[in-house]
Parts: sequence; C-alpha cells; structure tokens
Amino acid sequence: MILTDTGPIVALIDIDDAHYTHCFTYVKSIRRGNLIVPSSCFTEAMHLLYRAGGYRLQADLWRARETGLVSIHESTAVEYDRMSALMDIYRDAPMDQADAAVVSAAEALNTDVVFTIDPHFYAYQTRNGPLQVVPNRRA
Repeated sequence: MILTDTGPIVALIDIDDAHYTHCFTYVKSIRRGNLIVPSSCFTEAMHLLYRAGGYRLQADLWRARETGLVSIHESTAVEYDRMSALMDIYRDAPMDQADAAVVSAAEALNTDVVFTIDPHFYAYQTRNGPLQVVPNRRA
C-alpha cells in the first residue's frame, strides 16, 4: 500500500504531464502494490485529468481503479474533523482539503510514507511526526 496524493495519479495517467517519467520510474521501482488515494484526491485528479485531456483521461483513471492499480480511501467523520484541524494549523502554507485528506489518511492508515510531487508535504506532519515523501526529490 502506498498512500498517494493527486499529483502522481495525474502524472501517471497523463503521459504529457511534466512529472510522468519521474512518477512512472518510481512506480516501476517498487514492489507491485496498489496506490491508495483519498477520495478527495481521486476527485481532484478527475477534474485535472478532464482539463488535461477530457473524458479519455478520466476513463483511464477509472480503469486504473477497476484493475486495482488505484484504490480509493474513503475518509471517516474523524478524518474530516482532523482535516479541519490540519487546515487551521497549516493555514499559512496554505493547505488545501485534498492535502489535509492525505495527512489525515496517513494517520488513519498508520503510515508516514506519501507518494507526492507537492513540496508542501516536506513541511506537513502527522501526529507522529514528519512524513516520508517518496520519491524524495530533495536527496
């Protein structure tokens, strides 16, 4: 299981995305496992993919879910409460709701590893501490 933000999902579906090669190379390097995407990020990816290529790219994302490459994590009421608190804590970043969904899902799923291309995640923390951003572009 790899908790995944919106950016890598969009990049993996849209081969014209600037981050496609970087994200594809990372996914190829890991043991096959599905990418867990908070429902907020899945929705955001659908919107961005439509803007990038219309229904064709959205259909590709649906296929990624159907084949098990992508699984959707449905947030609980407790996670939504945590998202609100996180957005307050990081209001100067700012943190959007999809980013808050990733951090709250990390807490709920007891992981600190997040697949993202968003540099904000180097600053975000769970209750247990900093997130481990993969692939690490700061290395």
